[in-house]
Amino acid sequence: MHMNTERTTSLGVTLTENKAQITVWAPKAESIICRTYQPNKDIVLSQQAYGYWFAEHEDIVAGQRYHFVVDGEALPDPVSRSQPEGVHGSSAVADLDFDWTDQDYQCPPLAEFIIYELHVGTFSPSHDFEGVIERLPYLKNLGITAIEIMPVAQFPGERNWGYDGTFLFAVQHAYGGARGLQRLVDACHREGLAVILDVVYNHFGPEGNYLEKYGPYLTEKYHTPWGKAVNYDDSWNHGVRDFVCENVRMWFRDFHVDALRLDAVHAIKDFSPSHILQDIRRTTDILMRETGQTHYLIAECDLNDKRFLEPLERNGFAIDAQWLDEFHHALRVAAGEEQKGYYKEFNGVEDLAKAYEQAYVFTGQYSTHRHKFFGSSADGIPGEKFIVFSQNHDQVGNRMLGERSSLLFTPELQRLMAMAVIVSPFIPLLFMGEEWGSRKPFYYFVSHTDPELITAVRRGRREEFSDFHGEGEVPDPQDVKTFRDSILDWTETAVAEHQRMLRYYQGLIALRKSNTVFQILKRENLHVFSDLQKDSLVLRFEYKKEMLICILNFSSCTQRYAIPEDQLWEKVWDTAERKWGGLSSAILTDRFADLPAQTGIIIQTRI
Repeated sequence: MHMNTERTTSLGVTLTENKAQITVWAPKAESIICRTYQPNKDIVLSQQAYGYWFAEHEDIVAGQRYHFVVDGEALPDPVSRSQPEGVHGSSAVADLDFDWTDQDYQCPPLAEFIIYELHVGTFSPSHDFEGVIERLPYLKNLGITAIEIMPVAQFPGERNWGYDGTFLFAVQHAYGGARGLQRLVDACHREGLAVILDVVYNHFGPEGNYLEKYGPYLTEKYHTPWGKAVNYDDSWNHGVRDFVCENVRMWFRDFHVDALRLDAVHAIKDFSPSHILQDIRRTTDILMRETGQTHYLIAECDLNDKRFLEPLERNGFAIDAQWLDEFHHALRVAAGEEQKGYYKEFNGVEDLAKAYEQAYVFTGQYSTHRHKFFGSSADGIPGEKFIVFSQNHDQVGNRMLGERSSLLFTPELQRLMAMAVIVSPFIPLLFMGEEWGSRKPFYYFVSHTDPELITAVRRGRREEFSDFHGEGEVPDPQDVKTFRDSILDWTETAVAEHQRMLRYYQGLIALRKSNTVFQILKRENLHVFSDLQKDSLVLRFEYKKEMLICILNFSSCTQRYAIPEDQLWEKVWDTAERKWGGLSSAILTDRFADLPAQTGIIIQTRI
C-alpha cells in the first residue's frame, strides 16, 4: 500500500520488541540485500508495491553496522539513524527508545516563545549537545523560552552549518548522535524550554548523497541554486514525499522536538494538488491527535505570500509561523546599515514602521531588487505568526567577515535594536552571543573531502557576496581556523561591558514577559507613527485601561517628542540608563520626552 501521511510503518531499519523491520524505497532496483556485519549476514528483501522492499529479521541489534546492497552495489541506508563513520561509511542500527522524563512538560503557546538560535558546534568549547545542556540554566536565567538548533542531520566531516546534510534521519555523530539529541531535548523540557529544530527539505547536501542510487529523489524539471530539485511532483514522487513526512514524524515522535523550522520553503518546487508543505501539516496534525502533544511548523520564506500561513481549509499551507526577514532589513537600515545588496531598497524607519504594522514591507509594490511587483498583504494574520530578529545565522554568517552587530554598531544602537525586536508584536529571536555583545565572528565553514567541491564552495563564497564587500579576502570555509574563530568565547561574559549588555537583555526580556500590555501584545493593538525628519518611530500599544508608548530615536542627535498631556506617565524602560552603559538618560516632563541620540524609552500610563 502507498505510504502516506497516516502511515505508521517506519522506513529504514527499525527495532521492535523481538525483531527488526527493514523497509527500503528503491523503485527501479532489481534486488536489495541488507548486509550486516559482526555477525556477517545477507538478508534478502522482498519487493512490495509502489517501489518498496521489505524484510524482517530477529538477529539485528542496536549498534550493528550494515549496508544495503542495491543491484550489487553496497550503499549506506538513506534512512540511516546513525552514521558513526561519516557520510561515506556504513550505517549503524540505532535504538531510539529513550527513558524520557518529560511526561509533565507542555509546550508553551507560540505567543510565549522567546527564541535563542544556536549552532551546536560553535556554541560551546565541547562542540556538542552536552555543551548546550551545561548552559541551559544560563539560557533560562536569560529569559529564553525556546532554543532553535541549526540543522543536525549528518553532514560531511565535523564542521558545517548543517545545511549540507545528506542523511536526514541520522543525527550528526560528532555532536553526540541520536542519544545526545534526546538527552538535550529531555533536559530542555526539564527546564521548561521548548526545542525548535532546523530541517532542510528544499535540497540535499552534495557530499555523501547516495539517494539517487536508490531512486528518483531528484528531478530535472526545475532548476534550483543547488542543481536538480527535490522530486515532489515528478514520476515516483510518492517515495520522496513519504521520506520527508516520515522524517517529520521521527523528530516529533522519537526526539520529542516541539517545532520544526523548515529551511527556505520558497525554494521547494511542487505543483502537486496537495503541496508537500500541506502533507507535512497533515502529518503533524495526525501525530498531535495521536499523542496529545503540541507541535509547531515554522518556515523560512521570502515570498511575502500569506498563503503559507493560511489554514488548509482555505488551501493554505497552514504553517504556524514564519521568519520575517524584511523586519530585519528595515531595522538594520534604520540603524545605519549601508544600502547595498538586498538592503538597497529598504528605507529605514519608514519601512520599519510598515513592518510593525503590516509585517511584510513589500505588499504588492515594485521591487527594484527583484525587478517585479512583489508581495501580498498580511491582513488578518496575527503577530505571533511572525518571528523577528536583529541578527541570525544567515544575516551574520552571510557577511564576508561574519561580523556581528557588536562590530558594526555602537552599544547604543545595539541596545536600541534589541528593544525594537523585543517590544514588537511578533515573536523575538536572538542569535547566540548577541545578548552579551559577543565580538566573535560567525563565519561560513565546511569540512568537505571532495577537492572539486571544496574549490566550488570557495569560489561560490567569493562570488555570492561580492555585492557587499568590494575589498578583502573571504575567509576560507574549509580551513579549520575559520571554524575555530567562530566558536563563542564565554569568557567575554566576565568583562564589564559585556556583563552590562547581558543584564540589559535580561531586563528587557523580563519586561516583555511581566508587563501586562506586552503579555497580550497584538498587532491590532499597535499604532505606529514615523517621523522621517527625526529618524524616529513612536509605537503606541493600548489594552483596556493601559497604554504603552515606545519611542525609538535612530538619529544621531537628541530629539524632542510630544506626549499626551492629560496623563501621568511613568518611564518603565530607558536604553540610555547608566547601568546599561548609557551616558545620559531620557528626560521626561509633563509634555515632552527628550531622547539622546540612538536611544529609546518606554513609558506607561493608565487611560
